[in-house]
Amino acid sequence: MKTAAWGRRPLADCVPELVAAARGDKKATLVIQNVKLVNVVSGEILPGMSIAVKDARIAYVGKDVSHAIGEETQVIDANGKYAAPGLLDGHCHIESTQMTATEFARAVLPLGTTGGFFDAHEISNVLGLDGLRFMLEEARSTPLAAYMQVASCVPSTHPGLETTGAFIGPEEVAEALSWGEDMIGLGEVMNFPGVVYGDDKMIGEIQATLRAGKYADGHFTWKSDDWRLPVYAASGVNGDHECVTAEDVIERVRLGMYAKMRQGSAWHDVAATIKAHTEGGLDTRRMILVTDDRSSESLMNEGHMNFVVRHAIAQGVKPVTAFQMATINTAERFGVSRDIGAIIPGAYADVILLDGNLADVKVVMTIAAGKVVAEHGRMTTEWERYDLPALAFNTVNLGRKLSTEDFAIIAPVAEGKAEVRAIEVVENHVETIERQVWVDVENSTVKLDPASGLCKMAVFERHGKGGGHALGILTGIGFNKPAAIAMTVSHDSHNLTVIGNDDELMARAGNIVADMQGGVVMLTEDGVSEFPLTVGGIMSKEPFETVARQSEDISQALIQAGCPLNNAFMTLSLLALVVIPEIRLSDKGLVRISADGIDIVPLFTGK
Repeated sequence: MKTAAWGRRPLADCVPELVAAARGDKKATLVIQNVKLVNVVSGEILPGMSIAVKDARIAYVGKDVSHAIGEETQVIDANGKYAAPGLLDGHCHIESTQMTATEFARAVLPLGTTGGFFDAHEISNVLGLDGLRFMLEEARSTPLAAYMQVASCVPSTHPGLETTGAFIGPEEVAEALSWGEDMIGLGEVMNFPGVVYGDDKMIGEIQATLRAGKYADGHFTWKSDDWRLPVYAASGVNGDHECVTAEDVIERVRLGMYAKMRQGSAWHDVAATIKAHTEGGLDTRRMILVTDDRSSESLMNEGHMNFVVRHAIAQGVKPVTAFQMATINTAERFGVSRDIGAIIPGAYADVILLDGNLADVKVVMTIAAGKVVAEHGRMTTEWERYDLPALAFNTVNLGRKLSTEDFAIIAPVAEGKAEVRAIEVVENHVETIERQVWVDVENSTVKLDPASGLCKMAVFERHGKGGGHALGILTGIGFNKPAAIAMTVSHDSHNLTVIGNDDELMARAGNIVADMQGGVVMLTEDGVSEFPLTVGGIMSKEPFETVARQSEDISQALIQAGCPLNNAFMTLSLLALVVIPEIRLSDKGLVRISADGIDIVPLFTGK
């Protein structure tokens, strides 16, 4: 699965050495003594335990492992600290951190994350299987137990609703799943209407996944009591992170699905969803804690899975149970619990040591594949860096310069007022609300009243496929001065999205982003904040610390312009994702997502 440098070889290849080390005939490469073992298999905390490691795997777990210690064995006395399995993220998009896989690993390993299940559908929507391939190869070069999923929705629905940079169908899914055991399955199937109503592409992708013996992840945003959820489950999709209420979790678990409870930077769903267990009493074995999307600044300021586990405990979950939801449950969901998710003989030696109270989730050491890689919040090891291919760069192709005319919204009346469908942003949630609002019209053109709180939104196709664009109206952004933000981080097709209340600033911001070949630009009359993202237009080639600082600069610029939203940039980056209710904007137009399906609707209500 991994490069030889980290020794993540199949268990079958390691059996002779492991058994010999367990007997003591061969000596352990690492021994951790005197730990309080967090046994996520039995649900116990066992004091006075020790762990013997041979190369990348655990050979022996018990009270006394002295028989495995030799002259060259590295011995760590944990002095009564907790030892828990390395934390696993059960649903994560590395690209949403705006970092490459290497820098992501540098960011999360000191926080106790040693592995995850990564859906690279952001880079796949830009570069197709080529993008997925280099993400996989780079992840393999890191210490992480990184499992990749094939993007299921490239595009997220069908080309009539948006323009993306690539296409992935059943044949491509089958090919990607043949790349190795760390290609674990099919990424979130966002086109859930396509599955329910028998779309050949979506059904074919799921079939290709199941035939390969892999796993299909879900994304179902109709109500939890909708009759079509069991239809969706019948397809073989058996895990879903679009749970925002306790009822969402309950209904999925009752159908045999794994319910993933999300605590990202801008999606705060754990407090509500965890009540399925804390108040509803449901067994947690099919409940998983995930991040989905987490920004680099959130990683720096709050944490990763350590933060999510701590938050779940604060909601009333027992500490050992919370650890199960971020380790063994996750591993079992993807069929890899023999390798990761527990401190047991034969598993990879992915172990974290924790100080103080277990509920504080204070990680002081991270061991990945049998090597100490981080201590006290800092990396202690480096590895040979992966060279990104040339195809990862120069992916923004607008074909022209933007002008103020590109942002003029032509109304159906010459003067007066017109009613439009506006997209209302919901703080800390992925969904939006459709609102009908009145706008002023002068000379057949919409003129936004600065006091109205409304903004324009424009989406420009940037993959060199015609250069079309569409315009819409937003409410809930809160700009209190002339301002514009432009970005090529615009899930999932990652076209150029521009949001603002001043046409000139919007044009300038969009052109700056295009000229720097991707990224984010926040522009006001007071100045400019730039966040270059030259890798596919969605990731930076800079170190984690630089990325976090630049991301934070954008956040501060949004606040200074009057935007009140928590983690506003991440929320705004989803406004073009045309599979999440209720209403979005793509380069093709205003897209409404309802219980009856997905279609394009006019901006003006009278049309």
